[in-house]
Amino acid sequence: MDVIDLRSDTVTQPTPEMRKAMANAVVGDDVYGEDPTVNRLEAEAAEMFGMEAGILVTSGTQGNLIALLTHAPRGSEVIVGDKAHIVLYEQAGMSALGGIMPHPLPVQEDGTLLLDDIKHAIRDDNDHFPRTKLVSIENTQGTVGAVPLSPEYTSQVAELAHRHNLKLHIDGARIFNAATAYNVSPAEIIAGADSMTFCLSKGLGAPAGSLLIGTKDFIKEARRVRKVLGGGMRQAGILAAAGLIAIHKMSQRLHEDHTNAAYLAKKLGDVPGIRVMSQNTNFVFFWLEETVKLSPLEFTNRMSENNILLSPYPGYERKFRAVLHYWITRKRVDEVVIAMRRVLG
Repeated sequence: MDVIDLRSDTVTQPTPEMRKAMANAVVGDDVYGEDPTVNRLEAEAAEMFGMEAGILVTSGTQGNLIALLTHAPRGSEVIVGDKAHIVLYEQAGMSALGGIMPHPLPVQEDGTLLLDDIKHAIRDDNDHFPRTKLVSIENTQGTVGAVPLSPEYTSQVAELAHRHNLKLHIDGARIFNAATAYNVSPAEIIAGADSMTFCLSKGLGAPAGSLLIGTKDFIKEARRVRKVLGGGMRQAGILAAAGLIAIHKMSQRLHEDHTNAAYLAKKLGDVPGIRVMSQNTNFVFFWLEETVKLSPLEFTNRMSENNILLSPYPGYERKFRAVLHYWITRKRVDEVVIAMRRVLG
């Protein structure tokens, strides 16, 4: 690619190996459960994370919604972070389609929800209250800088939830980045969770799709929910073929993105007019200082003229997010820094 796109790791494109696998994929009708490549992806993803079963869904948003609708009946309540993707960027799906009430708690700077906050948010069994059914956390927590949550923290949340007969769901869109950051296995990073959804099309490079995993009984019910949401696909093995490469091969190179993100943050720290705010996993957040004569829009337009795509972070005009992925090599990081110096000079 000639353009250096730092807007998100969703802009990745299938690798040549993925394209070949997709072209040669053995397929069947997945709604009938007859697509062997989908069945293999679901089984291998579940096994990788220490779960019993999985289901291929169209997106992380759909996977999260299916999990919420499966775990929490209409009129119940879900404890979730106030900066979670589920709350901010999924159109209140749990309420609009499931009649579920979110109970938002403050997300801390380290991406966690305080255990005491979770404990005190759990409703007593009282006719006046909705019943608390689920705790949901996000790993990595994107809105505060793609911060990875530790296996120890996840286990603590799971223990607290289960002690009160609640389930724990993880929005693990970038869960492989979290596992990479802590140098643990996929199963270790989600240990104790009852369900988890992760994305195949972000840093893993597949063209589309997410996986929702959990117990066999949970996935059986989730399959019904997927159907009512219109999420049943037919010869989806074409997508699953890329997904298999994503989980087995692309997940093993994410440390390169983390290293390049740290390198970018270090280099940006020396660029006049730029203040680096944070760097975690494959994300770098930076601020365009008020001393810069260019407006944020002028800055992005000038960078675009240099074939580098950036965009202000939603809600913060001068805040930017640069997301590293496998198209962004060390050489391209250097090109970004050189162009930024030229634009801001």
